[in-house]
Amino acid sequence: MQAGKIALTLALATAASVAQAQSFPSKPIRLIIPFAPGGTTDIVGRGAADQMSRILGQPVVVENRAGGGGSIGADAIAKAAPDGYTIGISTVSTMAVNPACNPKLSYDPIKDFKPITNLANVANVIAVNPNFPAKNYKEFLAVLKANPGKYSFATSGTCAFGHMLGEQFKVSTKTFMVHIPYRGAGPALNDVLAGQVPIMVDNLPSSMPYIKAGKLRPIVVAWNKRLDSLPDVPTFGEMGLKEPNDPAWYGLVAPAGTPDDVIRKLNDAAVKALQDKGFQERLRTAGAEPSGNSPAQHAAEIKKEFDKMKTLVKVQNIKLEQ
Repeated sequence: MQAGKIALTLALATAASVAQAQSFPSKPIRLIIPFAPGGTTDIVGRGAADQMSRILGQPVVVENRAGGGGSIGADAIAKAAPDGYTIGISTVSTMAVNPACNPKLSYDPIKDFKPITNLANVANVIAVNPNFPAKNYKEFLAVLKANPGKYSFATSGTCAFGHMLGEQFKVSTKTFMVHIPYRGAGPALNDVLAGQVPIMVDNLPSSMPYIKAGKLRPIVVAWNKRLDSLPDVPTFGEMGLKEPNDPAWYGLVAPAGTPDDVIRKLNDAAVKALQDKGFQERLRTAGAEPSGNSPAQHAAEIKKEFDKMKTLVKVQNIKLEQ
């Protein structure tokens, strides 16, 4: 008798889940962007929201929840009801760097989220002030090896993505540069442009205008091939550096426990959104390349980056309060 009751309960729960998925979405969806308006994360998220609203037939309403390097917004996504009506943007910062740097965070990037898709990838760059005594990667590496500790690199902050890329570069090349953290890429760029700090490690989109203007000299990029916009600049991979060559990514995740059928509907909508020519152009203008993979593939990307960052934090003894 007890076994029959359990079977009936499970059957009813399954039927309810299927019915919920079939009717999804029946009301507006909230999309949490864990950073302030105006940056690449916001551009990717708002573009996805616009197109997914059209495809799903319900508004996808953007909510910017900035703070804590993205951790405040990520926490809000993790703690939302797992019904598909709250989703959020995943980034390398929120899903890998922050949890690796700060194990006391209130969320677990693997256990507390259900990945939907990777929306877009973004290249990263090491660039220098034009007065730096190196014009290409070979010269750059030679200068660093001959002068350990003499040169410093600027990033948007301690445990920001640029910081971690700089540390990964140091480990991979056995060089030593001094990290100078700033409160955002803008202030960091200002000091590199002024010559106060010689090296910038950054997402390519924020540095690109200064590269095009000749105010920064690109040395090496993280991408799977040479960029059409920077054909003379090698990738880390070309230089034999596998670990630093991963791009930044911007994906979609839902809270853990969201039904698989709902995840599939959201994935289908996101992939279709990325096929829109206007959205593609909007992404490429911002320096991002459309992706649109499966939930399992994005889950693998998150785990790979999180594991890599945990190892890097341990090897370099990186602390958030430094």
